[in-house]
Amino acid sequence: MDAIIETRTTTAAPQVKGGVVAYLQVDGAMQAAEFYQRAFGAQTVFALPPDAHGRTMHVHLYINGSSIMLGDGCAGRQPEPPQGFTLLLPVDDIDAAWQRAVDAGAEVVMPVADMFWGDRYGQLRDPYGVLWGMNQPKG
Repeated sequence: MDAIIETRTTTAAPQVKGGVVAYLQVDGAMQAAEFYQRAFGAQTVFALPPDAHGRTMHVHLYINGSSIMLGDGCAGRQPEPPQGFTLLLPVDDIDAAWQRAVDAGAEVVMPVADMFWGDRYGQLRDPYGVLWGMNQPKG
């Protein structure tokens, strides 16, 4: 993996970027981080080492100038399937960003199209069930 993974050896943690940060519970946090790197250009800035069962409690990523955090289900609990939210990824070149995500394995839910509000928008689902919207302002 090309990303920098740092185990906590000091009290300083990577800067949290953004006013609201999504914290995803997935089955396979390190694999999800690698997928997000391939699909969305994520950078892993911190990850705790996996436990004896291969679960990772905490991974901190930067995607598109913001933080997103994720971890595996704890204490044998499987994460609930994601529902009721979409992570929005604003991009400058939706065609290139879209193709990168699809090539990495994201499933097309709503193809990119010109929308009534004037932007180009589409939705993808990642292999962990998370719905991602991509939006590019027109003009």
